[in-house]
Amino acid sequence: MSTRQATRRPQAARRLARIPLVLAAMALHPPAPAAAQYLAVFVDGRILPVAAVRTTGEGRIRLDLRGGGAIEIPATRLDRVIEAAVEAKPEPIKKPACPASFVDEALPAGMPFAAEIVAASRKANLPARLVAGVVAVESAFKPLAVSRVGALGLMQLMPSVWMADRAPNPFDPASNLRGGCRHLRALLDRYKDVTLALAAYNAGAAVVDRSRGMPPYRETREFVRAVLARFCPSSIGASAATKGS
Repeated sequence: MSTRQATRRPQAARRLARIPLVLAAMALHPPAPAAAQYLAVFVDGRILPVAAVRTTGEGRIRLDLRGGGAIEIPATRLDRVIEAAVEAKPEPIKKPACPASFVDEALPAGMPFAAEIVAASRKANLPARLVAGVVAVESAFKPLAVSRVGALGLMQLMPSVWMADRAPNPFDPASNLRGGCRHLRALLDRYKDVTLALAAYNAGAAVVDRSRGMPPYRETREFVRAVLARFCPSSIGASAATKGS
């Protein structure tokens, strides 16, 4: 045995001997609870601040709790999951002047899935440019897009939406667009305001109701600005369009 090997063995033994002491110290002084980074918004209206969220397969989602521990729930119980960070200096988001109903106008040349977007928009009586804006911001026109919390397809439908809509395949562009447009139409009928309907589409209706208007959360406000910048750019300032893009 070399001198170096003989020296390493006592050092390794000393490190192993420290492990029980470290574990005991962690038990006496556990790590501080993780800060809430997300809001899990349930379909029944409850809102749960959580430290982390991820899908676990077989239609379930794991929510890591702030105080430690975790729960797994069926994905169909969640309406939305958003980041909990609030906008530092919230600026008012103006209601767009563009009509909030279907208008028979062509979408920009070369836009992916333009025919499907127009067809779904017409059926739901929504402006095709509004729907195209949602698709652009939600999935960048990627029909196979999947979020960390299980939102699927062009309009990033949560399982609670596409399963309730009985969509056979949420990755099928036409089916996804029909389900997303029906959902957005229902929110617009509920709030009578495009900005609040978009906020509820992103954050969940419970968040909008609890906020009694536009929620303070940065993710939601940036989503609304980004969609409006594509739907009705003349109704928002240049700075707002830039912030939301």
